[in-house]
Amino acid sequence: MDKQKVNKKSIAQLIGIILLIIVAAYVLFVGFTVNVYDIGKIQNTIKYGLDLTGGVNVVLEATSTDGGAVTSDEISSTISTISQRINSIGVSEPTITKQGDNRIRVSIPSISNQEEALSLIGKTAQLEFLGPDDSVILTGQDIEDSKGVMQTDSSGVQKPVVTLKFNEEGTKLFADATQKYIGQVIKIKLDDQVISSPTVNVAITNGEAVIEGQASLDEAGSLAELIRGGALPVTLEPVEVQTIGPTLGQDSLNDTFHACIIGISAVLIFMLLAYRGFGVLADLALIIYIMILLILMTALNVTLTLPGIAGLILTVGMAVDANVLIFERIKEESRLGKSLLTAIDNGFKRALGTIIDSNATTLIAGFVLFFLGSGSVQGFAVTLILGILVSMFTAVVITKQLVKILVKTGLFNNNAFYGL
Repeated sequence: MDKQKVNKKSIAQLIGIILLIIVAAYVLFVGFTVNVYDIGKIQNTIKYGLDLTGGVNVVLEATSTDGGAVTSDEISSTISTISQRINSIGVSEPTITKQGDNRIRVSIPSISNQEEALSLIGKTAQLEFLGPDDSVILTGQDIEDSKGVMQTDSSGVQKPVVTLKFNEEGTKLFADATQKYIGQVIKIKLDDQVISSPTVNVAITNGEAVIEGQASLDEAGSLAELIRGGALPVTLEPVEVQTIGPTLGQDSLNDTFHACIIGISAVLIFMLLAYRGFGVLADLALIIYIMILLILMTALNVTLTLPGIAGLILTVGMAVDANVLIFERIKEESRLGKSLLTAIDNGFKRALGTIIDSNATTLIAGFVLFFLGSGSVQGFAVTLILGILVSMFTAVVITKQLVKILVKTGLFNNNAFYGL
């Protein structure tokens, strides 16, 4: 290699980047306090799953009170109602999924009392319509159906609304109430929580009503699900209740953390020994990758489970694999007598297609797992997908820039330093 002049600007850039990585890593993993504000410490902001924190896992079987078969819509409405009830008390990231045709699996982190969990999710939701004086006008038992639809108003503008259809008794009660409370508000409460407060404009006697003021069709559909859930004539019976103690969860988290440290450290050492100067930069890029991934998981409220951690470690290996491909291509270009900067550019270009192809196939598998799986399988898929996307960015963009900056410094002009 021809000797290069020392480039002070590139040296300053490299030092600045290294210092920035060190500071960011310290803030993220150690944290510090400024007055009354605690900054950083990502482990305290990540949401952990049931298998890491402990809690209760319940399987409920739904049966109809009229003796008929439970429909898919009824199960969906019940899931929506249970989710709202659990979220209303501030439980972090409950997992509620359909199991079979008439069963629902509910995983509630941070609750160790089985009776408390069953009391929280096992009762049928209570829907009430209240007058301005908080007197009960009618309940969910008086509603036959509710849907979220797009409706055209008098000015020709389409807007999302929630439709209500009452049974015979509900029609009479609602007609009397709307006649009495014209110009006033009728509150709709689900499990003692107000979910809508429409104003009565005219008396409604046809057994149908519309709730306006929804921001989107999805919001209207969600409200309709809650209303149908409140009127749902189902009984939920627990068929399986499993408690995961907080000690077991904490032990799993500690063991997994130690495994991560050992695995990542082994990868860092391998890259350093195999690729020397390039290995140092690959290790810096890997640290950046881990920080970006954890920040994204926190921002997107991804719940971290044991399978999710497995996906994270898997993507660490894939990130390193991309660097290995790139460095081997650089070696091939350098052996052809090309300058190091040219070899770097050509090496990244030649490796890019292979990296995209290999990661694309894994991404497809990740999306299949996410859309067809449930619970912890989806957690693994989310971590895998995010990890692949971030690893491609760090390998193709960040590693390349770090390599170019190091070469331009002119501090190391020996091919052996770069493992070439």
